Amino acid sequence: MSRSLLDAFCAAYNRHDLEALLGMVTDDCVFEMSAGPESWGARHAGKAALRLALPWAWQAWPDARWEEATHVVAGDRGFSEWTFRGTSADGVRTEVRGVDLFTFRDGLIARKDTFRKARA
Repeated sequence: MSRSLLDAFCAAYNRHDLEALLGMVTDDCVFEMSAGPESWGARHAGKAALRLALPWAWQAWPDARWEEATHVVAGDRGFSEWTFRGTSADGVRTEVRGVDLFTFRDGLIARKDTFRKARA
């Protein structure tokens, strides 16, 4: 089930569908982004925090897409490898490889921790 959840999660990200994404996470979910002020990046805990945080990527890159996703699930853990592609409002194109690490609980995503390559 978790692999199909990750397929749906990736599709919702690519549709920029906030409500669908929030429907796939636990109420107390924790998302750690790849960038931020702390060693873990930026941490967002709970659906209310995600509601505010997730649209940021779509605002920064209106055509944001996570493509070439491969998902692996083992028990209550999983990961996705992907390529992010997007163009900022000022026309700068971004393409970067990354990985999300997941923890599942009760058929939903309880934790997502993102890692991505940095371009020099």
